Amino acid sequence: MPAIRRDFTGQTVITTFEMTPGTAQDLMDELKDAYEAFIRHQPGFLGAGLHMNDAQTRIANYSQWRRREDFQAMLRTDEMRERNRRIAALCSRFEPVMYEVSAVAEPV
Repeated sequence: MPAIRRDFTGQTVITTFEMTPGTAQDLMDELKDAYEAFIRHQPGFLGAGLHMNDAQTRIANYSQWRRREDFQAMLRTDEMRERNRRIAALCSRFEPVMYEVSAVAEPV
């Protein structure tokens, strides 16, 4: 499970997906399969979480990688390129963005 910490030195990737309620579960199933069968086995993968909004129109994916290059190498594989074509067919748009942790709020 990913842990959001200010001292995290790896690469954080947040990907948002937009879809209709009619394809939301199919997209979630495709994403879960991608993590189970492929992504979690890739070098540098540290963890991820998938979140769906109540209206089933958006999915947010938070993933952590040891290095930016590990994430980029995973995206360039033939398998992930094929998976991304299937994912793109199930949503109107998706966008992975790389981030650095800037602040963390915790309960007192």
